[in-house]
Amino acid sequence: MSKLTLDRILQSQGFGTRKGCQQMIAAGEVSIAGACITNPRATFETDGLEFSVYGESWTYREHVYIALNKPANFECSRKPSHHPGVLTLFPEQFTWRDVQTVGRLDHDTTGILLMSDDGAFIHAQSSPKRHVPKIYAATTHEPVTPALVELLLAGVKLHDEPAPLAALTCRKIEEYRLEIVLEQGKYHQVKRMLAAAGNHCDALSRTAIGNLTLDALGLKEGEWCYLDEAQRALLTGL
Repeated sequence: MSKLTLDRILQSQGFGTRKGCQQMIAAGEVSIAGACITNPRATFETDGLEFSVYGESWTYREHVYIALNKPANFECSRKPSHHPGVLTLFPEQFTWRDVQTVGRLDHDTTGILLMSDDGAFIHAQSSPKRHVPKIYAATTHEPVTPALVELLLAGVKLHDEPAPLAALTCRKIEEYRLEIVLEQGKYHQVKRMLAAAGNHCDALSRTAIGNLTLDALGLKEGEWCYLDEAQRALLTGL
């Protein structure tokens, strides 16, 4: 456990600059255990600390680990160019505390997207050395055939890739839908693999990362949740 002054606590949680947090506290906008705290230098144990700012309740978190069910037409960029950024779906505090996406999904791809302000976590989850499988559900333009599934399992050659890329597993879900599991995470990989196999991807959703599934999280499109330690442990191989 650690003890910090209230202004530093608020700053660490994304409520602005230290000076701005001091002014907020002095103005009587911060409460702990139902008591208004006006001294920015008052110290508190951070472990499990609950507080309210402008009447909204918060719990202190040294780092945030988040799963978002990303909707279509949002960009995984802090400087989006053509569509809103995914950070607009979150409280402003997340921008202040430098929450970033773990990898990216295309603007028109939906499904599970991890986000955090923990650099070590982001690096570990993004590292290709981890070989974490990611499951996608793709809607295809042409019917899903046994030949298509076999080709995706055998591997297809993509432009600028030195060797063919193959799915870990692939299966037909419906006439125009398939499930494909990848671990490489190349640029537009599912769409490019389907195109190289003679089909076309009309819609794409990431349904799981490792053993963490979107169904288990129960998130509707645009909804998000904090990930606890047990859920983060599921972000491993299948």
